[in-house]
Amino acid sequence: MTTPESTSAEAFDQYLPGRLIAASNGWKNLLVRIYSEPRVEESVIYPAVAEPRIVRILSGAAVIEERELGGPWLKTRVEAGDFFLTASQSPSEVRWRAIGPEPLETMHLYLGLLVLNRAIEEAFQKDQGATHLRDVSGFKDNFLSALLEGLHKELSSRYRGSSLFVEGIAQSLAVHLVRTYVDEIIQDYKGGLPGFRLRKVTDLMVTHLEDEFSLIRLAREADMSEFHFSRAFKRTTGLTPSQYFIHLRLEKARRLLRETNRSIIEIGLDVGYTSPSHFAQIFRREVGISPSEYRRLA
Repeated sequence: MTTPESTSAEAFDQYLPGRLIAASNGWKNLLVRIYSEPRVEESVIYPAVAEPRIVRILSGAAVIEERELGGPWLKTRVEAGDFFLTASQSPSEVRWRAIGPEPLETMHLYLGLLVLNRAIEEAFQKDQGATHLRDVSGFKDNFLSALLEGLHKELSSRYRGSSLFVEGIAQSLAVHLVRTYVDEIIQDYKGGLPGFRLRKVTDLMVTHLEDEFSLIRLAREADMSEFHFSRAFKRTTGLTPSQYFIHLRLEKARRLLRETNRSIIEIGLDVGYTSPSHFAQIFRREVGISPSEYRRLA
């Protein structure tokens, strides 16, 4: 079956590999489904959905890897009680392996846009188009846990869910997500990094050019998971974080080659390359000529 780039929350189920255990029926502003997941999944494509999607690990533990289609894999270890929040409008690929003997069970929740937009308008007193929930992977949130535990019990009860109770949970959930996980951004955001966050990250890169590249440090500076940070960074700059970091290193190296008489070995060390041959190899690959040739032509 071909996976589309986007689908509806209602149709998302057909693209998941897990066995459906329970599902909400006719709940206003909420769609909840519980799955028994395979212990090993080599690859599944998740299409984008318009509604924010929360995945809670109900039982078991796993190493989950995510990537933008064709991008590098980014790994997160999760256990019962951990969450994923996805609001991106582009598909992603996921794979995982369960850890330990417990069965791997998940709850998928889709929050209706109507109640989310009301919460945004109330919180910011402006149109919801100027805000966006950020994506987070493998995080813990005690308040969110309590809300979803209530829904889990309601889904399992013989009454099949009180409409008043579910409506109250949906409103509380929307307000909590907006207060905790929203980014105030410009209208044409489209899933990239807002300017202030991009500046924080690139300033950190410039400050630590001589250090080994660390995706974890950059993602923490942006207050995002590694996977979602990498995707947003590339959407904003056109380069992956590691490519951008190399670009900054070589930009400084070219300036030092032009403006100083320092040796090529010293310049390579100054921008983080302890091996002269590795520095020359990267420089030639990115610039097209060797450092010594660049200095003669500069």
